[in-house]
Amino acid sequence: MSDPRLVIFDMDGTLIDSQQEILAAMSAAFALGGHPEPSSEAVLSIVGLSLPEAMCSLAPHLSAAEIALLVEYYKRSFLEHKASGTTPIPLYPGAKAALESLAAVPDTLLGIATGKARRGLDRVFSIHALEHYFVTLQTADIHPSKPHPSMVEQALRETGCAPNRTVMVGDTEFDMEMGRAAGVWTIGVNWGYHPHERLVAAGADYVIDSYAALPHTLTEVWGRAQ
Repeated sequence: MSDPRLVIFDMDGTLIDSQQEILAAMSAAFALGGHPEPSSEAVLSIVGLSLPEAMCSLAPHLSAAEIALLVEYYKRSFLEHKASGTTPIPLYPGAKAALESLAAVPDTLLGIATGKARRGLDRVFSIHALEHYFVTLQTADIHPSKPHPSMVEQALRETGCAPNRTVMVGDTEFDMEMGRAAGVWTIGVNWGYHPHERLVAAGADYVIDSYAALPHTLTEVWGRAQ
């Protein structure tokens, strides 16, 4: 493959609509810890961060030990939700079709950079059969939290793609900041957890309203990358 291009996707809020699972698990975690529950707005504002960083942001007054307990309570609640047989987390409209279409484009590779641990990512793959679309998978359990550029930098190393031939697609300012720190293009999506203005303020090169707009936007990016 000559001069490959790489499109890296975030997971929560970009490919899957996990809002209800996240809110339920966070509510349960704070209840188990005996702490006041953060607002839904506060919880959704930290989606994309690794769990310890997310908990510190939501409860900066707590000790390291209390934060560690909240992380464990959150993980436990998530597992209990999984075991309960509740309706699986849905993909956003057009997500799977977009992946299938992009994967068929010559010299185009796909990757994942997510605040989930690998176990959580594997669960999504088991529900939606997406893993075969991706050649590089970067998760929170092997990297510093977003917006550190480690995930994107490792994806570049694994694929051999140049930064100017790489795009980070995500729904939060953390995705945009991570992509910019790694020197790649950034596309924000309007259907996730951070509003348009936060994506733009974080340096998004483009912001799209649907997966239908992604092919045209990528064409613009690749044209500018010449």
